Amino acid sequence: MRYRLTFIAGLALGYVIGARAGRERYEQLKNSARQFAQNPAVRNTAESAAQSGRDLAGKAYHAVSVKVVEKVPAPVAERVRSLRDRGQNGEDDWGTTNT
Repeated sequence: MRYRLTFIAGLALGYVIGARAGRERYEQLKNSARQFAQNPAVRNTAESAAQSGRDLAGKAYHAVSVKVVEKVPAPVAERVRSLRDRGQNGEDDWGTTNT
């Protein structure tokens, strides 16, 4: 019985110490990640990557819309052409009725 009680006490002590050390390490990692994200060089790189992604998405949109126009019925093709020609202002009249 004495060995069993010693084993359980050691197990509980190890759990408490391990949990405390794990929490401290978690806080260290969290602070390191926050400092990394706030680094100006990292922020500039992330912003330039985002801008490059937007540019490539725009080019892909135009390339796909040209291919779509070739493959779909005329009314849909006209709608795609009108959206493509509007540019990137984000306005459209989808869902409106012409009376």
